[in-house]
Amino acid sequence: MSTTLKLPTLRRRRASENAEPDAPRGVLSVHDRRRGPVRAGQAASHVFLFVGLVVVGLGPLLWLAKAAVSTTQDIIQQPLALWPSGIDWGNLQQAWVEVEVGRYFFNTIALAAGQWVVGLVIATTGAYVLSILRPAYARVLQAAVLATLFVPSVVLLVPLFITVARPAFGPSLLNSYLGVWLPTAANAFNILVVKRFFDSLPFEVFEAARTDGAGPFRMFWSIVLPMSRPIVGVVSVFIIIASLKDYLWPKLVLPDAAVQPLGVRLPNIQSQTELDVTLAALAISTIIPVVLFLVFQRVFLRGAGLGGAVKG
Repeated sequence: MSTTLKLPTLRRRRASENAEPDAPRGVLSVHDRRRGPVRAGQAASHVFLFVGLVVVGLGPLLWLAKAAVSTTQDIIQQPLALWPSGIDWGNLQQAWVEVEVGRYFFNTIALAAGQWVVGLVIATTGAYVLSILRPAYARVLQAAVLATLFVPSVVLLVPLFITVARPAFGPSLLNSYLGVWLPTAANAFNILVVKRFFDSLPFEVFEAARTDGAGPFRMFWSIVLPMSRPIVGVVSVFIIIASLKDYLWPKLVLPDAAVQPLGVRLPNIQSQTELDVTLAALAISTIIPVVLFLVFQRVFLRGAGLGGAVKG
């Protein structure tokens, strides 16, 4: 009888001894994970999911890269072919030189870079005032910033255009990148996102900085910005992607084709060029978001630690 009672205890003890320390809990136990059929099924599912993600994520880019060096006949007759029947590198050269995609490419970079700088300055300084400095009118200002999110952008289109075309002082901002940067830089969403992050920063650091005699500008540049690298990277991606996706406002403010970005100019040249050259131009335009992803991919995966900011 005693032996029968001890058997479950011994089994539980052996199971606990054989179990891996800190093993992740899930649907399958540690013993089931060690079985051959289960491990084979898990490996097959992982491979299937990985291949599916690669096809869905990289498939359109790879097809566009193939179409950029294919002829128009191959694109129409065999659109799903894995490899072109003949590689025509002249499409890229013709798109870059004759269609002047190179000029619009650098226009896009200049427009996105300027909008990134102006938008980041406004987002960080505005959030710094609302979250760290906290003046007496901070709540009223925050409510005003939040209220702008409920106003449709189409409603503001005409007033903004009149302001840019006929400013209160100075020349007109039409065909000037300032006319695109300034109205779109004051984004309430970015300001509130950065403010939310600033609210989570340790307030003791700012109290110690004030005690040491640091002013508002010094505290913003030397303490707040180094501690805010993750949110600065995320907001930077938001600003640049919004700049690359924007079509209507740059088209209104930049009527001159010489200063238009790729997103505005490519639909206009589509009806005037061959299909293979148009796809080559689109392939060149995808270089910017691809490089943007490669540069900022680590921003989402790593966190800027606060170590060293607080003295022990």
